[in-house]
Amino acid sequence: MTYRSKSIYKLSLVAVICFIKASSSSCPVLECWFVQEKAGRGGGLAAATSQEKSLLHIRTDAYSHSAESQQAPSDINPDRVYFITDPAATLCHRSLNPPRGSVNKPHCEINPFLPQPSTLKWVAPLTDSALSPIYLQADWFSTSIQGLNKQLAISTITRAPTAAQEPNVILSVTSKTVSVQSRLGEPVLLDCGFWAYPPSPLSGSGFAVEWRYQFRGDGRLVLAYDGKTDRLADTQEEGATLDFEGLHRKGNASLILQEAKVRHSGMYICTVYLPYLVAQVAVELEVVEPPSLSIYPSALPLAVHGQTLTVQCEASGFAPLSLELSWEFKGTDGKSRPLGSGSVTGHRQAWDGTYSQSTRLELDTTKLDLGRGGEVTCVAVHLGGTRRASVTLNVIGFSTPSIEDSMAMVGVALVLYGLIKFVSWTFTSSGSDEAGPQEKKDK
Repeated sequence: MTYRSKSIYKLSLVAVICFIKASSSSCPVLECWFVQEKAGRGGGLAAATSQEKSLLHIRTDAYSHSAESQQAPSDINPDRVYFITDPAATLCHRSLNPPRGSVNKPHCEINPFLPQPSTLKWVAPLTDSALSPIYLQADWFSTSIQGLNKQLAISTITRAPTAAQEPNVILSVTSKTVSVQSRLGEPVLLDCGFWAYPPSPLSGSGFAVEWRYQFRGDGRLVLAYDGKTDRLADTQEEGATLDFEGLHRKGNASLILQEAKVRHSGMYICTVYLPYLVAQVAVELEVVEPPSLSIYPSALPLAVHGQTLTVQCEASGFAPLSLELSWEFKGTDGKSRPLGSGSVTGHRQAWDGTYSQSTRLELDTTKLDLGRGGEVTCVAVHLGGTRRASVTLNVIGFSTPSIEDSMAMVGVALVLYGLIKFVSWTFTSSGSDEAGPQEKKDK
């Protein structure tokens, strides 16, 4: 090997080492709560839970010792300090590593986990042998983490040799769409992906995916798929599907809703099963549709000062339910002022699940001081955006004339005065001419 080749080899080796160190150093140290059940007290009472502060040092390879060099804080039990190896680097996401000194931190909870077979018909084939491998005889943990600003949700199942504190990630389930908003009728993608540790004997025995819906106590199975036998459960919901090719190749378990409907709003739980193992993440979907506004009558009649007109505004086709209706008036001077909410009706629900609501406003041209009129606007404030609809109001016979009207009245008065003077002068002159000959005859 030439000197130049040796130099290139050394530089490459240094680059690889630096890359590994950089990757490991970018992984966070997570503050977590270790939650477990206390021993039952008997009498049929539910077991109480205890929680302790815990520390999770994340690394991408088991040979990285940078984490061990750090001492645990005095308020954390050394038995609750874990060094987790995550070869997929899922736990090294930037949303799990806030800036130093930041008050906002990821939410993290770790629990003891007991591997066991499932009786669900789309999961049971994963454990047909009914044998518990020796591999399960270890310490297992389930960890649930939510990143900053809901950027990421992660659920992991880790395994450590008994009494050791260095667990490896065996299964991780993630979602990058913890909270999703969609317009009515649009296709929706609810992200969910999973990764299984390849050397584990549980990763090559198939998998199963399940999506469930929950909302205000209502729950239903949306879709269930047995990856081992390549079969969908019979309870599949219409319009919901998976990318099956991406599921088998990349672990892409994202749920696809072909057309968003109001009834789709709620919580969706993506659950991934391996033999004896299960992990899940939750995704919230909110279907948001802004209202359409209509004003009746669409053209207001000419109003006389002192007259009261009624105008109605209807907001329709909106979801979710919350809506704020109000009225505004903009005079000829360009200034706007609120007119209140008027008389607001209750909500009505349409066949497609959207809502409608209306408000009625009494326009008293005397009490409201509307001048010569202006623009009356209905305003609807909704999660989907603010909508406005306007109609023009014209008022005549108002008590306080404007400057222009006053000048016009003065002009008319001057014209009338001049006309009267002219007529008076004409009659006077004519009378004088007729009186002249008569006087001469008398004389």
